[in-house]
Amino acid sequence: MSLPDWQQIDTVLLDMDGTLLDLHFDNYFWLDHLPKAYAEHHALSEDAAFAELNKSFVGLRGTLNWYCLDHWSELTGLPIAELKRDVQHKIGFRPHVKDFLKTLKDMGKRTVIVTNAHRDSVDLKMEHTQLDQLVDRVISSHDYQEPKESQAFWDHLSDDEPFNKERTLLVDDSQAVLKSAETWGIRWLLTIYHPDSQKAPNTNSEFPGVHHFDELDL
Repeated sequence: MSLPDWQQIDTVLLDMDGTLLDLHFDNYFWLDHLPKAYAEHHALSEDAAFAELNKSFVGLRGTLNWYCLDHWSELTGLPIAELKRDVQHKIGFRPHVKDFLKTLKDMGKRTVIVTNAHRDSVDLKMEHTQLDQLVDRVISSHDYQEPKESQAFWDHLSDDEPFNKERTLLVDDSQAVLKSAETWGIRWLLTIYHPDSQKAPNTNSEFPGVHHFDELDL
């Protein structure tokens, strides 16, 4: 499997967190900010709070509820969407993203964000970055009630946003999502090796990838 042949691609499906935006915001929120707030709210030590939250982290991973802020609010007794605003200053673009999106637009490619993020998270990030103004459309898996890990997500997407799977590229930092898209039949797949700027890159992928978009020959 090789890097994208842009002459054979009309549509570019783009993950948001860890692909276009720095995953550091999300990792910091879920692994640091939320456990501290949970510990304070429930009068627990931070270690005990994290251990309790981690049970849900493990059980929900890959499901729609894993990404649903309403579910996490119910589970924790905390206003998750409001808590995210406490650390919104950490929301930011990954390197070279704006240039990459402008080049795709200049090339006439249709760009669609497909994210598992809850609409409240999407709205916060768009408010902070105006990312939605740089692409043609933004779709949340919550619109279809199916996560991208599910084959049903791609069925809904193809009905809602017609595209030729043979002439479509998906860029995503999740191996599970890329595998799901591959199974469904999307021809061009690309991963991101460095989704979180504060963590080391991870090149352990069965899909071709880049650290940053400036590595692509556009």
